[in-house]
Amino acid sequence: MDDIERHAPAMGAFLHLRGNALSKGEPVALPLVQSSMYHLPGEPERFSNYGRVHNATWVALEHALEHLEGAPCRVFPSGMGAISAALFATLKAGQRLLIPGDGYYVTRLLSDRYLRRLGIEVVERPTAEFTTGGFAGLDVVFLETPSNPGLDLVDLAAVARAVRASGGITICDNTTMTPLGQRPLDLGVDMVVASDTKAMGGHSDLLMGHVATRDPDLLQAVDDWRRISGAIPGPHEAWLLHRGLETLDVRYDRMCTSAEILAERLAQHSAVKAIRFPGLPSDPSHNLARSQMRRFGFLMSLTLEDAGKAEQFINTCPLLRPATSFGGVHSSAERRIRWGDAVDPGFVRLSVGCEPVEELWQALNGALDTL
Repeated sequence: MDDIERHAPAMGAFLHLRGNALSKGEPVALPLVQSSMYHLPGEPERFSNYGRVHNATWVALEHALEHLEGAPCRVFPSGMGAISAALFATLKAGQRLLIPGDGYYVTRLLSDRYLRRLGIEVVERPTAEFTTGGFAGLDVVFLETPSNPGLDLVDLAAVARAVRASGGITICDNTTMTPLGQRPLDLGVDMVVASDTKAMGGHSDLLMGHVATRDPDLLQAVDDWRRISGAIPGPHEAWLLHRGLETLDVRYDRMCTSAEILAERLAQHSAVKAIRFPGLPSDPSHNLARSQMRRFGFLMSLTLEDAGKAEQFINTCPLLRPATSFGGVHSSAERRIRWGDAVDPGFVRLSVGCEPVEELWQALNGALDTL
């Protein structure tokens, strides 16, 4: 835990990253640069030249993300844009990719529908059995921990060591935890991807993602992919994310603290057949969570009696938004089986927001009591 705390980003310094570099008369808030063309007489040299290649708002955002991740970052127009960049930048025909069979379903769709067709062998393993069979012969190992939506965990440090020893590279989707809750790069992972649409942006009003790595060759490959493919974010979205990051620390702390309180209470409710939350001492992943996570996160899963009871709970609780995605200031929930996840019909993914915890508990408890 001491090492985990020591590698945490300094959030006070983060809030003043821009301010401490300003000249007299410059705006404190980040300007929005919205231009596809730049004044460029003569040779381009190192100047901004075209909107697909460079944007000052992206640069400021990437500087902020670099502080949080402790590594250079590149931003993308969505979380899947970041995942796609990481995979297409590291794989080639004839190679083998390992992905979690119970992770985010769109990663599986990308791998099955596109990467397989390009001559890449895709291997799937459930998160709870991810190390079974070892990692020999695998070129890229894609991890997601906690898994979405089941919240199983993988030992990041152990997998990173084993994959490196076998000659492969590791990519970790850290969307559910953010760099404030879990730091895969510090644990030896080669590359991190995340959907900043979720808690990083935090206000459910943008789509963004990023890739972070300390390997200059991997960073260059991702940079080239973005420039050549055109998978670039809009400057307004980049500006919104930069603004959202300034409140990440207080939002994330509130969400995680509330989730710990609520999980203990929800676990005792008679309408809840099962609950998964890494912060519960009874959770099968609790000890691993304590060793590699700074916080236990704001996501939990509840299994109710059946699909009808799950829908009733979600739709009658006044402080829950029935919506896909997660990580916003508003608590939200959904039945994940409707997207094809291999879960119980009564399985509910619950994202705890920033509402006052006692008010939120009264709403959740009241909705459960009616089932």
